Amino acid sequence: MRQAQVTRNTLETQISVSLNLDGKGSAVMNTGVPFLEHMLDQIARHGMLDVEITAKGDLHIDAHHTVEDIGITLGQAFAKALGGKKGIRRYGHAYVPLDEALSRVVIDLSGRPGLTLNAEFVRARIGDFDVDLINEFFQGFVNHALVTLHIDNLTGKNAHHQAETIFKAFGRALRMALEYDQRAADVIPSTKGTL
Repeated sequence: MRQAQVTRNTLETQISVSLNLDGKGSAVMNTGVPFLEHMLDQIARHGMLDVEITAKGDLHIDAHHTVEDIGITLGQAFAKALGGKKGIRRYGHAYVPLDEALSRVVIDLSGRPGLTLNAEFVRARIGDFDVDLINEFFQGFVNHALVTLHIDNLTGKNAHHQAETIFKAFGRALRMALEYDQRAADVIPSTKGTL
């Protein structure tokens, strides 16, 4: 079973994540950051992951620590649930449109953290959510999930649409990379023999 539970407690945040990589797309969120919850729901639904996240953070300052630490804790849960990676496809990619917006995400479950995010949002905030925190979330995730992630928002005139296509495409790319390859069921997908 590719499942994990991780708790992270700091002076800034208290985060708990429960993750099932072979789920049905269920998301239960209680983070105090509504827009992030909406985006995490996109990851769960499009990635076919079951995710429960509770978070208490220093939101009286701003959402930075909470968003970043959710990314970190989700990344830790992902790495723990994934295990040895035998038989997975390893690579995944997706293009996702939403009206005028289009994003591309490519992921490699490489064991090496790396993030390239290219997105010029048309405004700095979506409601009260600072779009800079999207980068912080994904940086925290890749550093602890140990994946290489390329995100490109190719077009968009609405910041909400831009963000939503990024998170949906991430979920879809993740789903592809996590799938089992029946032709390579007993193989780790690397010429090095390890990931």
